[in-house]
Amino acid sequence: MKQAINSPQAPAAIGPYSQAIAAGGFLYVSGQLPVDGASGGIPPSIEEQTKNSLANIDAILKHAGYARNDVVKVTVFLADMGDFAAMNRVYGEFFEGCVYPARAAFQVARLPKDALVEIEAVAFKGGA
Repeated sequence: MKQAINSPQAPAAIGPYSQAIAAGGFLYVSGQLPVDGASGGIPPSIEEQTKNSLANIDAILKHAGYARNDVVKVTVFLADMGDFAAMNRVYGEFFEGCVYPARAAFQVARLPKDALVEIEAVAFKGGA
């Protein structure tokens, strides 16, 4: 059975999809744009945008009863691979103290709302 997860602490989905789906111990978090939950805006720098995308993921994880250390796979979509090092620094700080999840990062032609980054995650809670 699957369950839709929608945290009021993260921006609402901008299309016909859920913020996340919980199924069989897994939590599949949809790509999170760097929209600030309070203002609805997107900050200009890749560092701030990465922080916002990860904060949105964190809010969804917490709402669903998961933690950062439960994240097993992350995919990062960048508008410019030249931003990789700056994104990576912020990403590393976010997961500091955790077992780093598996990850892929891609440069894409364009992201919704002309964001510089979008991040999706898969988390797992259950037996080894």
